[in-house]
Amino acid sequence: MNAQAPPRRLARLGHDFRYVLPGLPLAVVSFALLVPLSAASIGTFVIWLGALLMPLTLLLATSMADLSRSRLRSWGLQVARPHYKPTTKSVTGLMRVMTDHRRWLDLAFEAIIAFPLRLILFVVSVVWLGLALGGLTSWFWKLFIPGEPSAGSGWPLLLGLIAPSLAPQTALGMYVLDSAVNLAIGVGALIGLPWVVRGLAEADARITHALLGGSAAREGTDVPTETRPSSSGMSMNTTGWAWVSTGFAAAILLAVGWPMLATVHNIHPAIAMVLALTQSVALVLAVRWAGGAAALMLLSALGTVLASSDLTGAFFSAEGPWPWPVTSLIAYSLMIVVLALRHHWLWAAAIWSAGTMLTAGAFLVIARHIPDGALANAIVLTSVSAGLGLLAILGRTWLQNLGRAEQAERVSAEELQRRRDLEERNRIARELHDVVAHSMSVINVQSTTARYRKPGIAPEIQQEFDDIAQSSRQALNEMRALLALLRTGEVPTAPVPTVADIPDLIEATRASGAQISYSGPDAEVSPAVGLTAYRVVQEGLSNALRHSPGSTVEVTVATETDAVSVEVLNSAPASDAEHASGSGLGLAGVRERLSTVGGTVEAGPQPEGGFRLYACIPLDGGRTASSDPLPE
Repeated sequence: MNAQAPPRRLARLGHDFRYVLPGLPLAVVSFALLVPLSAASIGTFVIWLGALLMPLTLLLATSMADLSRSRLRSWGLQVARPHYKPTTKSVTGLMRVMTDHRRWLDLAFEAIIAFPLRLILFVVSVVWLGLALGGLTSWFWKLFIPGEPSAGSGWPLLLGLIAPSLAPQTALGMYVLDSAVNLAIGVGALIGLPWVVRGLAEADARITHALLGGSAAREGTDVPTETRPSSSGMSMNTTGWAWVSTGFAAAILLAVGWPMLATVHNIHPAIAMVLALTQSVALVLAVRWAGGAAALMLLSALGTVLASSDLTGAFFSAEGPWPWPVTSLIAYSLMIVVLALRHHWLWAAAIWSAGTMLTAGAFLVIARHIPDGALANAIVLTSVSAGLGLLAILGRTWLQNLGRAEQAERVSAEELQRRRDLEERNRIARELHDVVAHSMSVINVQSTTARYRKPGIAPEIQQEFDDIAQSSRQALNEMRALLALLRTGEVPTAPVPTVADIPDLIEATRASGAQISYSGPDAEVSPAVGLTAYRVVQEGLSNALRHSPGSTVEVTVATETDAVSVEVLNSAPASDAEHASGSGLGLAGVRERLSTVGGTVEAGPQPEGGFRLYACIPLDGGRTASSDPLPE
């Protein structure tokens, strides 16, 4: 086990590198194609050229998104292709592409998000790998660098400051010390390389899946695995887009807000960093935690007002907007939008009211005099945030109504399809009742009343009629169960055949003159497994009588460790006379039945003539057996 660990780690490292590194070239291609096409489509929309170019851009974005989904599958993450609105080969069908929000999301990801995301991951992975390789080989390539190491710089200088007695005094000593330190760094970077690359691959995969897919489930941790289509039919993962969008906006606000608070508003850099970071964190938390995000945003706004004002009446900066800096105003407005889209509208109304009261309090309590532009700043805050919040509330209501309409349309379509299926099943049930059941009833009546209609029948001939009557009655009972299943969709509760009924089936078949040998199981099995075994034997006997009249048949049912094996083997037909033809649906039905319980079927002719039907039924798979169709 330990000897195989390094190869497995190397395979996983190579697998992760193969996922991370090719992502950047694909993102560069997407960015280089989609951004110019999008700009050209928007710029030429007024002359209707963009109306034709934009659908092509969206279709190209979908193709690039499918490549990203293929990368996820090759890495081992389950992801299904979302449902897109159908398109037709016409101008109207092409224009309909622009009404599909899923394609717009694909365009946003491939044109805006994919390139910076994969560029960062690519640079980090390459730099980390270079750090490991450079540290491990520094002792070699340093020999070819012109000049000698200086005792006044680098690691020798640091060691000389800490422990002067240990500082190397020769060029060789400095070279050895510097190489040793670089080697230690390289070893540490090499040891951490698998975890770093795995983390980068996980970040790329999770973000990509959150924006392009529905549900995810890793199938393996070491090497790529075959994936199954996801059962999720989601066309848009709103939660993933919300997290990524707010995180992206929060990062930009932090990068811009911190220096603006420190330079324009003369706030101490440390305090400015805390205030900007608090705003960004609050914006991200608004996706999931409305109360905590609102409290953080209000505390940050209050801290910004206090830090940018002088309680004696003078302001540190007369140039900067007060009491809401531009970045704080944007963060506050985005917070209201996120709350309106992700939570009940009362949260957005509450944070807007609290911000308005905070602004009024800043004028009434903190400021001894109102600076120029402060009133305009307050009006912009209240009006812009209220407008954006109202639009977000209306947008969420529209999306909810649209979702309800789509759900109602889907339910209506399902009900219509269910009604059509029920009508078709009732039609099939009527046909079976009028044709097959009527014929079987006639056979049963004729065979039962033969002794009264034809007095003096020999006992052996009468036994033949009795066997025919018994078989027809059993067929009628099964026909009634099948008709009930077709008409109601419910499995009847009448007793079903099991392994214990196989000897009776063989005796009834022997009455037709067939030579049948039987070997039964030596242990009991569940009713579901017994029903499957019974149907396999029934199909095998039916095929032998129909296609190989006069042949000898061997039936073997045996219990193994975790399965039941059923074998029906018949010899070649006794004569070359034309045999009865079949529809070929019997073996197909057996395969379908076995597939539902996880079993296997083998069927085919034998070299010496005859036919062999073999089935292996798992003992724990019979619980999934479903309906019980008649054999062909």
